[in-house]
Amino acid sequence: MIFFSKLFFLAASLWGPYKDIWQTVVNAIWKRQPEAIHLLDQVLKKHKPDFISLYRNPVINSSKGQLNCGFFWWFYIFHSVGEHQQPHFPGLTRGLVAVLLYWDGKRCIANSLRALIQSRRGKTWTLELSTELVSMTTRFTDELMEQGLTQKILTLVSHINVNNEFEKLQRERGLGSEKHRKEVSDLIKECRQSLAESLFVWTCQSPLSKDDTLILISYLEKVTVEADGLLDCVNLSLLMALLYCFDVSFLEQSTEDREDLMHQLPLLIERQYIATIHTRLQDSQPWKLPGLQATVRLAWALALRGISQLSDVTEFTEADEAMAELAIADDVFLFLTESVVGSENFYQEEFYIRKIHNLVTDFLALMPMKVKQLRNRADEDARMIHMSMQMGNEPPISLRRDLEHLMLLISELYRKDPFNLELALEYWCPSEPLQSSTIMGSYLGVAHQRPPQRQVVLSKFVRQMGDLLPSTIYIPYLKMLRGLASGPQCAHYCFSLLKVNGSSHAENIQGTGGSPVSWEHFFRSLMLYHEHLRKDLPSADSVQYRPLPLRGITQKEQDGLISFLQLTTTIVKWSENARLALCEHPQWTPVIVILGLLQCSIPPILKAELLENLTAFGKSPEIAASLWQSLEYAQILQTVRAPGQRQATGIEVELNEVESRCEEYPLTRAFCQLISTLVESSFPSNLGAGLRPPGFDPYLQFLRDTVFLRFRTRAYRIAAEKWEVAEVVLEVFYKLLRDYEPQLEDFADQYVELQGEEIIAHKPPGFSLMYHLLNESPMLELSLSLLEEGVKQLDTYAPFPGKTHLEKAVQYCLALLNLTLQKENLFMDLLRESHLSLIVTPLEQLLQGINPRTKKADNVVNIARYLYHGNSNPELAFESAKILCCISCNSNIQIKLVGDFTHDQSISQKLMAGFVECLDNEDAEELINPEDDLESEKKQSRIYHETKIHILNLLITSLECSPPNLALYFLGYELKKPVSTTNLQDPGVLGCPRTCLHAILNILEKGTETRTGPTAVQESPHLAELCYQVIYQLCACSDTSGPTMRYLRTSQDFLFSQLQHLPFSIKEHEISALNQMSWLMKTASIELRVTSLNRQRSHTQRLLHLLLDDMPVKPYLADGEGGMEDESRSISAFLHIDTASKVRRKILSILDSIDFSQEIPEPLQLDFFDRTQIEQVIANCEHKNARGQVICNVKYLHRVLVAEVNALPGMAAIGQRPLLMEEINTILQYVVERNKLLQCLHAKRHALESWRQLVEIILTACPQDLIQAEDRQLIIRDLLQDVHDKILDDDAAQELMPVVAGAVFTLTAHLSQSVRTEQKRPLAVPVPGHSQYFLMLDGSFTSSPGSEGISVGFASIGDSSLHIILKKLLDFILKTGGGFQRVRTHLYGSLLYYLQIAQRPDEPDTLETAKKTMWERLTAPEDAFSKLQRENMAIIESYGAALMEVVCRDACDGHEIGRMLALALLDRIVSVDKQQQWLLYLSNSGYLKVLVDSLADDDFTLQSLLTPQPPLLKALYTYESKMAFLTRVAKIQQGALELLRSGVIVRLAQCQVYDMRPETHHQGMFGMRDPPVFIPAPVERYRQILLPALQLCQVILTSSMAQHLQAAGQVLQFLISHSDTIQAILRCQDVSAGSLQELAFLTGIISKAALPGVLGEFDIDINEGTQMELQGHIGRFQRQCLGLLSRFGGSDRLHQFKLQDDNAEGDRVSKRDEIELAMQQICANVMEYCQSLMLQCAPTFQHTICLFTPSLSESTNRDGPRQDTQAPVVPYWRLPGLGIIVYLLKQNANDFFSYYDSHRQNVNKLQNVEQLPPDEIKELCQSVMPAGVDKISTAQKYVLARRRLVKLINNRAKLLSLCSYIIETCLFILWRHLEYYLLHCTPTDSQDSLLASRTSFKSRRLQDSFSSEPNLDFRNGKNRVSQHDIDQLQIEATNSFGESLQKKLLDIEGLYSKVRSRYTFIQALVRRIRGLLRVSRT
Repeated sequence: MIFFSKLFFLAASLWGPYKDIWQTVVNAIWKRQPEAIHLLDQVLKKHKPDFISLYRNPVINSSKGQLNCGFFWWFYIFHSVGEHQQPHFPGLTRGLVAVLLYWDGKRCIANSLRALIQSRRGKTWTLELSTELVSMTTRFTDELMEQGLTQKILTLVSHINVNNEFEKLQRERGLGSEKHRKEVSDLIKECRQSLAESLFVWTCQSPLSKDDTLILISYLEKVTVEADGLLDCVNLSLLMALLYCFDVSFLEQSTEDREDLMHQLPLLIERQYIATIHTRLQDSQPWKLPGLQATVRLAWALALRGISQLSDVTEFTEADEAMAELAIADDVFLFLTESVVGSENFYQEEFYIRKIHNLVTDFLALMPMKVKQLRNRADEDARMIHMSMQMGNEPPISLRRDLEHLMLLISELYRKDPFNLELALEYWCPSEPLQSSTIMGSYLGVAHQRPPQRQVVLSKFVRQMGDLLPSTIYIPYLKMLRGLASGPQCAHYCFSLLKVNGSSHAENIQGTGGSPVSWEHFFRSLMLYHEHLRKDLPSADSVQYRPLPLRGITQKEQDGLISFLQLTTTIVKWSENARLALCEHPQWTPVIVILGLLQCSIPPILKAELLENLTAFGKSPEIAASLWQSLEYAQILQTVRAPGQRQATGIEVELNEVESRCEEYPLTRAFCQLISTLVESSFPSNLGAGLRPPGFDPYLQFLRDTVFLRFRTRAYRIAAEKWEVAEVVLEVFYKLLRDYEPQLEDFADQYVELQGEEIIAHKPPGFSLMYHLLNESPMLELSLSLLEEGVKQLDTYAPFPGKTHLEKAVQYCLALLNLTLQKENLFMDLLRESHLSLIVTPLEQLLQGINPRTKKADNVVNIARYLYHGNSNPELAFESAKILCCISCNSNIQIKLVGDFTHDQSISQKLMAGFVECLDNEDAEELINPEDDLESEKKQSRIYHETKIHILNLLITSLECSPPNLALYFLGYELKKPVSTTNLQDPGVLGCPRTCLHAILNILEKGTETRTGPTAVQESPHLAELCYQVIYQLCACSDTSGPTMRYLRTSQDFLFSQLQHLPFSIKEHEISALNQMSWLMKTASIELRVTSLNRQRSHTQRLLHLLLDDMPVKPYLADGEGGMEDESRSISAFLHIDTASKVRRKILSILDSIDFSQEIPEPLQLDFFDRTQIEQVIANCEHKNARGQVICNVKYLHRVLVAEVNALPGMAAIGQRPLLMEEINTILQYVVERNKLLQCLHAKRHALESWRQLVEIILTACPQDLIQAEDRQLIIRDLLQDVHDKILDDDAAQELMPVVAGAVFTLTAHLSQSVRTEQKRPLAVPVPGHSQYFLMLDGSFTSSPGSEGISVGFASIGDSSLHIILKKLLDFILKTGGGFQRVRTHLYGSLLYYLQIAQRPDEPDTLETAKKTMWERLTAPEDAFSKLQRENMAIIESYGAALMEVVCRDACDGHEIGRMLALALLDRIVSVDKQQQWLLYLSNSGYLKVLVDSLADDDFTLQSLLTPQPPLLKALYTYESKMAFLTRVAKIQQGALELLRSGVIVRLAQCQVYDMRPETHHQGMFGMRDPPVFIPAPVERYRQILLPALQLCQVILTSSMAQHLQAAGQVLQFLISHSDTIQAILRCQDVSAGSLQELAFLTGIISKAALPGVLGEFDIDINEGTQMELQGHIGRFQRQCLGLLSRFGGSDRLHQFKLQDDNAEGDRVSKRDEIELAMQQICANVMEYCQSLMLQCAPTFQHTICLFTPSLSESTNRDGPRQDTQAPVVPYWRLPGLGIIVYLLKQNANDFFSYYDSHRQNVNKLQNVEQLPPDEIKELCQSVMPAGVDKISTAQKYVLARRRLVKLINNRAKLLSLCSYIIETCLFILWRHLEYYLLHCTPTDSQDSLLASRTSFKSRRLQDSFSSEPNLDFRNGKNRVSQHDIDQLQIEATNSFGESLQKKLLDIEGLYSKVRSRYTFIQALVRRIRGLLRVSRT
């Protein structure tokens, strides 16, 4: 057991560390991360034994002794690791995974070894690494070499063999599927290759010692070639290693380090090295590969020749010739050509190419005699062959062909140049004087510098070999030139050579005919052939088209022609000058001759070469245009058939009859290639005009119908050619579709005239392709079938002929589908608009169709399966991902795709694995500015990266569709059950596969443990951005949010580990970095919200500490419960901390990283284009991109501009074309900059929005107690100051203002709330140690100098901080200037919140404060609120008229919300502006008048709001704000005067909306039975309109002391002009809170306005009739007011309360309070009115106006039930009795005590809220917040409970005040009436009626003015008083006004009136009434 646990431990400790070694090496050497160097040092020290033992399996100690783990022990060891890694390898058992890991570990070690050796200091290259690193790796690898590294490597290379390893694995069942076998085989091969390359890179840098060199030679002696005659890649590396051992090329260069290198070269410093090696190479037995031996010998001979110039080396230097001779005798050049240069790996390594180049050039330069010898031998052989042929004999067999082989080697070596080295330039010596002036006389750009000797020799070799060329080496020489002409400069030199050779001046010995290797000779030959063959052309009518027996061209001539054609093709392909020069040559006319030859009867292979030659010419647009016409004219493809012509001709016949029979298709391929090139260079729209319907259609038809659709059914001699044909034809389709943009004119038939008749022209080829791909055409079917076949072939993982061509063909198929998907929307839109009768179907629907071969809808699945091959075929995976991304936008398709993808379990697994594999790919690399000419490796890295991007875009798009969708499937969520039930797990847990979510998290997780943060953020910013977006979308979507956040929180600790690295500030990827932060912050906001709701305090707290702390972060505890001690940090700890130890809060650092400034591109300076028109064109090219940003489509713009240039007429345009194109470039550059600017601003805005959201969540959603109040204020202060500083900067972009303003609004709101909460806190139990709270409320805190750090003044953050915030707010408002009203809206809100801080909070009216005397109140020191208010006002006033102007303008005009907030702000400022500066400005500048006049405009809008279904209620809210502001102005005496002056009440009187009172529905009594809705009922809306008007009237009446009568007159006018409404309200039976409020306001107004003397104030001249009418109105108001008494003062009130209680529930409790208060207010107002009437109309007691009859029956009979509650309480024909007053008095006396008790209880509760039982707390909370009380914290419950108690206390205090007032007024009225009735009244039945009539007469005039009907005036009431009535009154009054009532009244005075009202007033009245009753009785 112990042994196995050791094995397990060993396994775990092996593969992982090997992987880490490789990663560390990559980071240090390839990624050049400075911090990785130290880590590498540690790793190398730790793992040195692994490098020394190199693949030796370790020994394990067991009880049975030591056990050497062989491979199979290893296999079992890795089983255990395999189990952990299994999720990364879906579909494999852990044993199979173990095999992969075993070899992957070995691969990592081998690759690490190679990289370490590569970074050594040496002679061939430098990686430009730090000296420290290079010294470390050099030292380390030297130590390895001393331990015998060469021997170990060679032993391993010879022992490790794929076949042997596979046999072992097969025996142990260690091999799985084809893919597994391929992966294992690739790993084994890579291990061998890396080991061999380790030795190769070593020898490049520093040659091997003598012994090691001998070991290497011993190894190479036994090497053989592969079956195809090539050296395998491992042996190639080892051969190159040996060649570099003999490399002495540095001796020729006189570089600085030549001497150092000489001292390091074993060849020179080791004794016996030369002797030993020479002997070994000279005398050894033949090797298994003689060619290999010859190569080594040649290299050695050249090394000897190289060192022969050194004086101290003499021996063996003479032997170099002999050694070279041995090498040549063994066909060294043939071997190098066939086995070395032909090897597939040769061109993948730059230093292999350089080595063989050096070998060849050294041979030519250092051994010129040998070369001469070869030439002489070749000449000799040529003569012998010539003689043999003349004599008719066979040529001798023993001839050597060494020079020919050398030439072929040179040809093959330079033909390909993957690294663009142009090594062949060494063979051209440009500075020699040439007759042609076209060649610049410079060597590599340095004018007339003498070229190196070596170059002169090589150049001479090229020229001399062409002199007097024997026929045997004519073709090899042409091939050599072809190789040497590869490359732009080489081609140019070769062109010149051929030109010079042919010129008549050339001093050539070959007579006047010129050299056979010249243009002159070649083109003359071509012309002669053409003339000769043209005579043999068959006639068009001949029955059969067959090539006639060739009389013209022999096989030898054909070979020569083909060689020269190939040379021409190479030169023309590389050199544009050559292309144009040849074409424009008047004698040669190559294009015409070639086209002529193509019409002749010559072999297809020659025709193919001719077409390839044309293809090279066609690369120039100038030539291509004419070439099209020539091609059409020559009818190479027959597009016009002559009348009566029976037989077709041209290439179609060649294909069907000649090539198909031969089963080889060179001509077809060449033709497709030609079309492909021509299509790209120049595309003629009117091809064939005049002869046929113009257009490309015949060519497209041939390519589609004849070549493509039939390519599968043809026979192929070479299997690979099938896929070559497919590739080349699909390439043409791809180019045609790529360059096609659907235009409206394509969809209308264009008519052209042909031979006198109108015919329809052909459509563009792109149109035709689109049509075929948007239908179930054979073309689409074949393309899809090709895709299916492709994926099946790839799934075999086996090589097959034509694999690369198949892959390319598949790539073009996928690209065609992609292009179709991109263009189909525009195509279909244009088709709909046109009248073409074509039917097309969207491609995504066609792809859903049934596959005829499998009978399943698996087309999309086949496309998706290419992602499974993402590592081996990145281009195919990329195109596939792109297609899936395109078709995933439609949610209906999503559902179907999910079904298709999950239908088959194994396919489903593969697809998931494919997606994950693509996302996991580690070779992906994001290139910020991708150039076109990238190395293939970089290109591949970029494709891997782009594939990832498309997959993530697919996920993002899919997540926006409803489930089930592809994203949920690929991310591992439930598809069959509800998504929210998913339980996400780590891969492998509970059988959970590795999904795209794991891959995404893995991408983001890498590097989070380091200081630099997530690697992806730095290295692939765009990828990281999309990853964060996917995570955010998963967290934001309600279905996926729960499972995702749970998983991220528990398994990953994702957010904490990511957030700690914020901010990501990477200047060069600013946009991506901002978007990454945005998504991350948004996700953090959701997390904070969710954890707060779920009360996961530790999680919330941990994130808050991370974001908000300004202390250096302490390491958190593992369980996340860290930082509890931070909770208790008090304000003192905060403020007395040493400032040096503070760090910037992370939330502020994030804000810092958003740069508010934005560079704007320079405006365009144009010479040719018109700037305004260009701006217009740019605007037309704008579109919304995927992120919703409006940017300009640069490609489209480019097309528009180029079309514009092409359309210019005349020659001048052609001359100016380069300048125009340059200007187009400038415009495009500008647009790119502009797009970047827009994207950058969008990203900044996005980041700011997210930051604001995070801040809002922190302040709003997180539990308040997690951030202490003082900290909270400091944080808000810092945030406010920073955000203001950034936006107030002059460079700040205006586009960011709206977001900043929103953030400022939130922050100010929270600051206000926080400070106000702090102010309220002392009402609760005082906090010990916080004595400053009491000082604060006293306001006696003053700021001492130098104490800024210490919290002083108003709040914890101090007054000065508040002032700074205010100033910045005001600066911000002014910065917005005239525009940005919406921004100011936020700022006005902020300012209101700010000003609220200095507002005294709602304090409970405890009835205590009033005990202070007036003097005490006046002399009290200024409290903190007043001080702050005063200072605020001083700051506001310092901004003067500029600020006033902005606010006033916004209040009068603009956006509704802006107007409302500006009015609210004015309201607030005016209320605290003691100097009344603002009021003055409003009046003087006319803004007040404008506001008043606007009421007339509001009238019409408000009327529309009273319809049952109103439009928007904006107008109502604006009106309410306006009225609130006017009411505020009216509260100031000066303001009231200004309002009267501006005629506000007259305006209100003119408004008709007040007359539109809707009917009330009695069943909706109390407004309580209907369910609450957002839009209030019409009645409610009407009240919202009317009440502000009534309130304004009331305030004006109260404020206008000086002009009281004028005000009252205007108000009365208002009442009379709306008298119907007023009377309806006064009559109203509805007892809802709203209607009672109306009554309360109205009675208040009437009590002040409908008084004697007011009529005299009317502006109009009143005649008798009008006066009568006005008096009638007033009398009616009076009667109705008095009538209200018995309703609300009498016992009716109880009945109404009972009704109201039946409906009370929940939040209706507060409604009851309102109703109660309103009823009391109505009674108080009516009583006040009665009192005013009595006082104003009857100055003396004798002339009292009696408002009540002397009947007390109201008070005695009122307790019985009433029958008719709806009837008017007071019949209009009689006045109410005094009984109602007595009843009211008693009622209020009783109520007073109940209110008083309730008030006292509530005050006690408020002082001990924490001690109240939970049920009571809950009940109190529910009246404030009906729903969700259970979810809030206890602290919040206490806050709500306090709020409710304060409200109750103040309500009771008001009720007490009203009761007290009613009692006093009732007593006064009762006293006046009793006094009159008992002392002054003469009964009607008494003798003294004369007196009575006199009294009546005196008061008559007065009363007439109050009574509308003379027979119902107050006199009549009095005139009917009899003696009985008076006696009855006295008895009842004595009974009613008993001792108990008197005691109550006196108690009330003692309790309340003493401090609140007129002291002893009640006492005096009680005494008088008591006296009256006593006097009367006596």
